[in-house]
Amino acid sequence: MKIAVLSGKGGTGKTLVSVNLAAAASKSTYVDCDVEEPNGHLFFKPEKLKEKPVKVSIPSLDENLCSGCRKCVDFCKFNALAFINNKPMLFEEVCHSCGGCILFCPQKALSEKSKKVGKVEFGKAKDVNVITGIMNLGEASGIPIISEMFKSLKDKDELIILDCPPGSGCMAMESIKYADYCVLVAEPTLFGTHNLNMVYELVKIFNKPFGVVLNKCVEGENLSEEFCKGHSMPILESIPFDYELGGINSNGRIATFESNKYSVLFSKLLKKILKEVHI
Repeated sequence: MKIAVLSGKGGTGKTLVSVNLAAAASKSTYVDCDVEEPNGHLFFKPEKLKEKPVKVSIPSLDENLCSGCRKCVDFCKFNALAFINNKPMLFEEVCHSCGGCILFCPQKALSEKSKKVGKVEFGKAKDVNVITGIMNLGEASGIPIISEMFKSLKDKDELIILDCPPGSGCMAMESIKYADYCVLVAEPTLFGTHNLNMVYELVKIFNKPFGVVLNKCVEGENLSEEFCKGHSMPILESIPFDYELGGINSNGRIATFESNKYSVLFSKLLKKILKEVHI
């Protein structure tokens, strides 16, 4: 069972909810899909780390075979190829590894070569398997890394918590593709409501069942709560703006392990989610 945790922007508490849900389960796998800036491992501090490089295929030019026909340049819709000094030049950072330029080259002047775009780390923290995707600086997309992490999940039948990239872009879409249920994390502000709407539209497109966790709640007006009620969105939990929780989280510790109050809260939240999935 795969539970994806999403937010419209960074800093809402998405990783807070993700790591605590994974910790609240008797046995689970935590997957950090936020490959641009993963931070779940800072909380779990996994041991016995193993590392797997992630590579993609990009074109390599044999100048002796190239006739300068420009068919490869004309084909590339990502502008990863340009015709300079009578030959194609590749901009690796924006190549999407589709292989089309190689297929369209009439002189067979293009072939494939491997390029490392990042890595996946595997570790263990108590009863939680921790999988972390890390994208190399300067890469345009972390989708190959997220795809590699999903390959490692094929034979797992335990609870899997997917800590998704913030926002509603391509990497967030890739992260929720195989999710059984989505948890949307939002703050109570007007800005928080705007970003909640972004991921709400995303889960509707993918037709995923979902619920909302409201974080940093205080007494008074809660615009995200009003938005949820206006759109008949189920509110799973409201987490208060709490100095104790903030202190635990900012020191890289897991509230479920540190506080009985939050152990109860996140265990209760997990039970609600599992009940929703089985409906």
